[in-house]
Amino acid sequence: MKTLPIATLPLATVGIGLLAVWSLFVGVSDVSLATLFGGTPGGAPDQATQVLLVSRLPRTLALILAGAAMAVSGLLLQMLVRNRFVEPSTAGTAESAIFGMMMVSLLAPEMPVFGRMAVASLCALAGTGLFLAILRQVPLRSPLVVPLVGIMLGGVITAMTEFVAYRQDLIQSVRGWETGDFSAILLGRYELLWLSAALTGVAYLAADRFTVAGMGRDVATNLGIDHRKVMALGLVIVSMTTAAVIATCGMIPFLGLIVPNVVSLVRGDNMRGSLPWVALMGAGLVLACDIAGRLVIHPYEIPIGTMMGVIGSALFLYLLLRRNGHAG
Repeated sequence: MKTLPIATLPLATVGIGLLAVWSLFVGVSDVSLATLFGGTPGGAPDQATQVLLVSRLPRTLALILAGAAMAVSGLLLQMLVRNRFVEPSTAGTAESAIFGMMMVSLLAPEMPVFGRMAVASLCALAGTGLFLAILRQVPLRSPLVVPLVGIMLGGVITAMTEFVAYRQDLIQSVRGWETGDFSAILLGRYELLWLSAALTGVAYLAADRFTVAGMGRDVATNLGIDHRKVMALGLVIVSMTTAAVIATCGMIPFLGLIVPNVVSLVRGDNMRGSLPWVALMGAGLVLACDIAGRLVIHPYEIPIGTMMGVIGSALFLYLLLRRNGHAG
């Protein structure tokens, strides 16, 4: 196992900063240094500044916050379940959060956004708990059985959600939550993601406990760690983070699976050492995919859920084949 020198962390942060700056100037509206500082006549500088502050800056911040949070959630879930192929979209967590969002839209459409997120969090927590309960009843002869169980559970929950949504004319809203898209992010519509940033900070503070919990109940108990409480804290963080991201921009598939696996190849399984890298790489990957989606068919754009689905599925297959190659 190779290790990255600690000095590369600031360099990676600078790289994320450059991607963030690039994101501010990519789009249909003409936002450039010339328009921002009076390079064109007719009041264009004021318009460019408004687009930058109301749309581009909130979108870029949302990309960074959502990418870092979902990548860290994937790492945390993998540590707790003790399986490298698990993340919120392969454990029924994300699908359960979408089910909660749909039920709120159906039964309490006037509920404020924090209330929607709370209900989605509870549903995500229940879905993840059901996933863990099923795993206890299934003989796990291969690590690949775990994500397969999660994918099947997620498929059942999605089928239920879409059936109800179709009957109640909510299918368009459900599709929006199922596909991550940052094109509608504006000032005042992304601030919920700061909660996910705070939860990521909590995960970092408790990283050592999560690492020990990931070694199993017996090891954690022998080292004086309350395994049940640590598991509960981790699942609450994952559920609330997933719900916040889905409520804001929709589901970002495979992010929490790919990034922790790539980081673990060079940083190992110590969560405290890996978590900053996972957060940075998650933010960077989401920024890069979103920029690419805005450039490929400019002036139109490809939703980030589609971009991550293509890239993430390819990397997922590579990880599977790589594991099988090592096993052989």
